[in-house]
Amino acid sequence: MKTFRDLFDSYTWEDVLQSIYLKRETDVLQALSSDQLDLEDFKALLSPAARPFLEEMAQKSNRTTKNRFGNTIQMYAPMYLSNECQNICTYCGFSMTNKIPRRTLTDAEILKEVAYLKSKGYDHILLVTGEANKTVGVDYIKNAIALIRSHFTNITIEVQPLDQEAYEQLIEAGLYAVLVYQETYHQKEYKKHHPKGKKSNFHYRLETPDRLGRAQIHKIGLGVLFGLEDWRADSFFTALHLLYLQKTYWKTKYSISFPRLRPHSGGLEPKVEMTDADLVQLICAFRLLDEDVELSMSTRESELFREHIVDLGITSISAASKTNPGGYAVAPQSLEQFEISDERSTEEVTAMLREKGLEVVWKDWEYFK
Repeated sequence: MKTFRDLFDSYTWEDVLQSIYLKRETDVLQALSSDQLDLEDFKALLSPAARPFLEEMAQKSNRTTKNRFGNTIQMYAPMYLSNECQNICTYCGFSMTNKIPRRTLTDAEILKEVAYLKSKGYDHILLVTGEANKTVGVDYIKNAIALIRSHFTNITIEVQPLDQEAYEQLIEAGLYAVLVYQETYHQKEYKKHHPKGKKSNFHYRLETPDRLGRAQIHKIGLGVLFGLEDWRADSFFTALHLLYLQKTYWKTKYSISFPRLRPHSGGLEPKVEMTDADLVQLICAFRLLDEDVELSMSTRESELFREHIVDLGITSISAASKTNPGGYAVAPQSLEQFEISDERSTEEVTAMLREKGLEVVWKDWEYFK
């Protein structure tokens, strides 16, 4: 059975990167004048040659987003269930090598966190754990979904990659979407940052969206961690992955997230810096490539940046996020996975969005099983 790996193996990182840097002004103008972009157009919009056209890209991205999604933006909240992890990851506060107190929420603690988030209005929840199959495996996740299913219309998870059968069980239990970030598509760099644990298996992670597609998940979220490698090449492979999945599993919806490396316990400095202008360029490029894909922005980014980017293509945003298990109501002082940048309350963020003329959407559909 063919997977994305077959397509991925037909490319080399070096050739992709070189082809992006070889794009010229004429390529950018052609991409901006096109109503239907291909991957070569996307490369042009990622290239340094596109930087003088950033304002034009932003305006077109804004128009495209408004035409497709209207003046709306969806709110979601991450809820960390556990910081147990069996992997070594150089960029993560939960890495097995970090000597930190470990915590996994009980049923009562999960419901306490749920009560807090519901009091703030959230109806879309993202459940997050470290990758520790014995502690927070399929049974634990299934139980958590059963506990909270009646409280949220949309349940998404960001946990360890699973086999197709496990995803099918979780979908039956009420799971709507799965976020699985490749972190980087550069195989050698990937291995350097994931030296031990199940996550060190590059290809198993690469083929996770295929297993999700075969399990008929409603939505798949893709992304990389910017700072590990050249953002332009990683973004091209993310787009390649997206287009492959859309063609192969056409009934599934897709989203893209844009996390930049943030400080954490035992921190890692970015190998390649991604500036604010770079990130704006990338978000606009993805919106022009695909008017339907959902683009999400977390509290990793600053207040000022998030205030500007919601006008340029973002369709989903979090607020007042806690990145430690029980961080909202149970154990607010325990270790976070990474530092957040925008620390405003949910009320402050929603007020900002409304002042910008955006309708805040908490619940946009009803899900019945």
